[in-house]
Amino acid sequence: MNRIVFITACLLFSVTVSAQQTKAPIEKEKWHWGDPNKQDTAAGYAQVLKVGDVLYISGTVSLTIDEAGIKRLYSGLEHSLKQYGLTFQHVVKENLYTTDIEAMKQFNYVRKQFYKGDFPAATWVQITRLYMPEAKLEIELIAHFPKQ
Repeated sequence: MNRIVFITACLLFSVTVSAQQTKAPIEKEKWHWGDPNKQDTAAGYAQVLKVGDVLYISGTVSLTIDEAGIKRLYSGLEHSLKQYGLTFQHVVKENLYTTDIEAMKQFNYVRKQFYKGDFPAATWVQITRLYMPEAKLEIELIAHFPKQ
């Protein structure tokens, strides 16, 4: 009987601690293209979200899949990284969504220039359309801050 009471008490304590931990809000730092609200309330997203030592960069789009469009897109991602003192060498994951994977393969050399030989884990997916119907390419990144 004492054993059952002890196990029940342990379970209740565990559930209580777990519930308290899930109620604690996580600290989020946001940036959205210089917007004072730090997020786009119309679409409902922030361009950059920092949680702990991880930086999440929302999809940045290009209307074209050519050298100029890809360079412009990666320059925008670079701008987002720089807001937090990071570079492409801090990027650990890249997700790329495109309506034309063959065109992206053709112009991949532009993307590779930004990484300077230090490539992240990456996923490339061809889709029929993006949130912005006129967009042809969207890329999101996850970057880590170096240990201090």
